[in-house]
Amino acid sequence: MPPIHTRLLVTDFPACFRFYRDILQLRPTWGDEADRYASFTQEPGGEVVLALYSRQHMAEVVGASSLPADNPIQDKNVLIVSVPDLDGMVSRLQQQGVAFVKEPADFPDWGCRCAYLRDPDGNLIELNGDLAADQWSDSLRKAAEKWNA
Repeated sequence: MPPIHTRLLVTDFPACFRFYRDILQLRPTWGDEADRYASFTQEPGGEVVLALYSRQHMAEVVGASSLPADNPIQDKNVLIVSVPDLDGMVSRLQQQGVAFVKEPADFPDWGCRCAYLRDPDGNLIELNGDLAADQWSDSLRKAAEKWNA
């Protein structure tokens, strides 16, 4: 059974809602910044690609509200967003004041160019765009031949 979409559990729901709506320009399909749940699509009438939910309310649902909300750990998840013009998107986001964890860089072993940022709740986001096949590493080309045969 394939996943339907990703739901991020956030502590600052209004700020995260505005970030995904205003900065990443996803379109709300349900909820607003005053709610505790919202879902988003990339285009009108499209499939839900992301949802947000209050972390505290989810903890209450699953009986985990007595556990610590934050522990210093390495990232456990990354939200991947494919964009047709990575450098243009990064430039636009920087003009809006978005700080990047890692500026755009080519990853020939992955076949993509990526940049990394965080939403207001600290969730790691990868923006990526495809590299042309002639920019791939030899090992990626060999793997692609094997798995796409």
